[in-house]
Amino acid sequence: MFSYLRRGRRFYRDLAALALPIVLQNLITNSLGMLDTFMVGRLGEAPMAAVTLANIPIFVIQLMVLGFQSGGSVLISQHWGKKDTETINRVIGISFYVAGALSLLFALVMTLAPVRFMSLFSNNAELVEIAARYARIVGPSYVFNSLSQVYLGAQRSMENPRVGLSVLALSMCTNTVLNYALIFGKLGAPALGVVGAAAATLISRVIEFIVTFLYAGLNRRFRLRWSLVLRPGREVAGRFVRYATPVVLNETLWGLGTSLFSTVMGHMEGSTQILAAFTVSGNIEKIATVMVFAVAGAAAIIVGREIGRGESRETVYAIGAALNLISFLVGLVVGAAVIVLTLTLAEPLLYPLFRLSPAARSIATTMMILLFAFMPLRSFNTTNVVGVLRGGGDVKAASIIDLSPLWLISLPLAALAGLVFHWGILAVYLCISLDNVIKFFIGLARLRSGKWIRDVTRI
Repeated sequence: MFSYLRRGRRFYRDLAALALPIVLQNLITNSLGMLDTFMVGRLGEAPMAAVTLANIPIFVIQLMVLGFQSGGSVLISQHWGKKDTETINRVIGISFYVAGALSLLFALVMTLAPVRFMSLFSNNAELVEIAARYARIVGPSYVFNSLSQVYLGAQRSMENPRVGLSVLALSMCTNTVLNYALIFGKLGAPALGVVGAAAATLISRVIEFIVTFLYAGLNRRFRLRWSLVLRPGREVAGRFVRYATPVVLNETLWGLGTSLFSTVMGHMEGSTQILAAFTVSGNIEKIATVMVFAVAGAAAIIVGREIGRGESRETVYAIGAALNLISFLVGLVVGAAVIVLTLTLAEPLLYPLFRLSPAARSIATTMMILLFAFMPLRSFNTTNVVGVLRGGGDVKAASIIDLSPLWLISLPLAALAGLVFHWGILAVYLCISLDNVIKFFIGLARLRSGKWIRDVTRI
């Protein structure tokens, strides 16, 4: 098994060059996101829970855009291996159209009917009212963000993740400073509370959009050719639909499914404490798993590039197996470390920062122990599905592996445990964790079959 790790220095140099900027990008984004949570949390458990509620549909929007971005990257990474920049321009154009239209639709709903929309996710009137004020302002920000992410994702697929690191670092730093000013009334600004947090996000996304497209206009390594971007053509559109549609459906249904876990929690007894704990544990999870998602992101680029270059199936298979094994080991180390830190430092150091109640502290500890106990399996699954299988062009099988355990097993069992039998958050989280166990065995079988290796550049 470990023989797959003997790939030579060049392999690990390429992996580090691609993964390190992604690690830094995710670390900056998630660390500042946790700082934002901390600042909103200073307003109380209810505002923090309400922002978590408002972010449920936003999370789904982001995942749908990620789906278009990831579906496009299947084509972009392999065409980049062939240095076919004309097709890459056309793929970017299609992604702009669909991601922009989708995010605009959601922005209109969140702006024009926020109370009715937020009521779908909780029956707590206090949380819905606060969440609606936040959603009304923050919704339009994701139109700008979706277009930026499509371009930055394309650059990442062309082995240039550093631009995404730089742009998002600027955006998140701006967001954090504006949060401090607008939430608490610092630096001469009015104290707007939750509304201030939403305004800070909107302004930072506009700045992110401007900087991204200034870079696109000046970049010489890859030039946007607007004649191709605006008129991508039917042939490329057909291939985009073929390979991106399963990924979009995958990300959308996965995002909807995981958001329904939050909805289940939002309808359980003690929902304010549960959602506050879920927010804190979720931010810890995002920071702790930056390396896992970096390996997955790099895996998609490496596997796609090698197929595009015409490497043998045996070589591509060995690379995919090595990347999955690396991710499993990373998850093992991260999971063990976070469990130890949770049991020793969370109570005296972390929870007081967010002003969590004793009930919310106990729930947060339970959530984090279960999350990170299953981290090795989740790490393998993430790299296998998002990196290796998608990068190999096996998008339909990847979607089935990702969604079936979630929708057929984990989600129904979690809903029964939380809403019908009222067994509490421990039972709900155990049901959620079954997803990764089942997905691991199905994904491993698909990996070993070798059927996932496909050249998507062939017409």
